[in-house]
Amino acid sequence: MPVDRYHPPVKHSVEIAGHKTSISLEPLFWEMLEAAAAREGLPLNALVARIDAERLGAMRPPGLAGAIRCWLVANAETAVPPNQ
Repeated sequence: MPVDRYHPPVKHSVEIAGHKTSISLEPLFWEMLEAAAAREGLPLNALVARIDAERLGAMRPPGLAGAIRCWLVANAETAVPPNQ
């Protein structure tokens, strides 16, 4: 079943470096994040930790949810659909 594009954010708990944190993302972004983790052969927590580390290296780091959205959009152009 397709994800409702206009659904408000949903909060999920993830673990980064042994610490639990909550992230609120729209279901569409959760679906994209799970697909990206599967493509890269990583657990979801590991991909989120990698995005977190990258964002902390930015001159003006955004919040984690914003960084995840930006990462997903930036990587959407190079993503290969799972059935190709």
